[in-house]
Amino acid sequence: MMAAEAGASANTIAAYGTDLRLASGVLSGGLAGADKAGIERLAQDWRDLSRATVARKSAALRRFYAFLADEGLRADDPGKALPRPGAGRSLPKTLSGGDVERLFAAIEARISREPKDPRDLRLLALVELLYGSGLRATELVSLPRGAVQPDKPYLILKGKGGRERLVPLSDRARAAVAVWREHVDAKRPWLFPSGKAHLSRVRLFQMIRALGAEAGIPPDRISPHVLRHAFATHLLEGGADLRALQAMLGHADIATTEIYTHVDSARLVALVNERHPLADKPRVDVGKRDA
Repeated sequence: MMAAEAGASANTIAAYGTDLRLASGVLSGGLAGADKAGIERLAQDWRDLSRATVARKSAALRRFYAFLADEGLRADDPGKALPRPGAGRSLPKTLSGGDVERLFAAIEARISREPKDPRDLRLLALVELLYGSGLRATELVSLPRGAVQPDKPYLILKGKGGRERLVPLSDRARAAVAVWREHVDAKRPWLFPSGKAHLSRVRLFQMIRALGAEAGIPPDRISPHVLRHAFATHLLEGGADLRALQAMLGHADIATTEIYTHVDSARLVALVNERHPLADKPRVDVGKRDA
């Protein structure tokens, strides 16, 4: 149902499967027939998990029980009793302009080395597409060999939920891809082949972390998704329209895109606290004022 009707991605289906199997293990295989006591056991088992993790697990199980009810496999829907930890979200990690400059400087240093290594050209193409177009890791590694054309400043992607979107491409990204593609076997279907398939998300993650280390960026501050966040944050800081950003990122709900307005607001608050003329002045202690 998740694949055929909801159009969920392979990663979403895998995550749902994992959550359902783990919950089934807690209930000794009795997940489908769980009663109120079983739901309480699950909630107790999740008590030490983060709010975001509990929200994800609850969403997977609510979808499962709703499916059972719709199919007539249960007369009731116990999913309503699952915990709802709220919609609080932390601000996404991002990079400063200086961080991005150091990343590209590290790549240029690699490319200038002798002997030349084509993998450095691949890395440049990957980072240009991550930061320059805001692609998701899965979308990036699975690009067909001919997805990026030198005469088209955009590409059409099918992202989460099977939704298609138009993604703009910078001249830099198209140039980097063109140079890298010369090193890709014309018989390979992928732009970033590896083994019998394409580059994996895990390997991409490792490559970006290693590059970040060369640029002096701590490993907990960088990943492929952080580069996507940087793309969105820097566009918004530059005056991009929120609706346009939503379309470029492929968000189904603009509320997801709005998180980047909070990132920008946090930057403005920090700017006032650091740069305002009164920032270094002693504060008035209102607790010691004369009556």
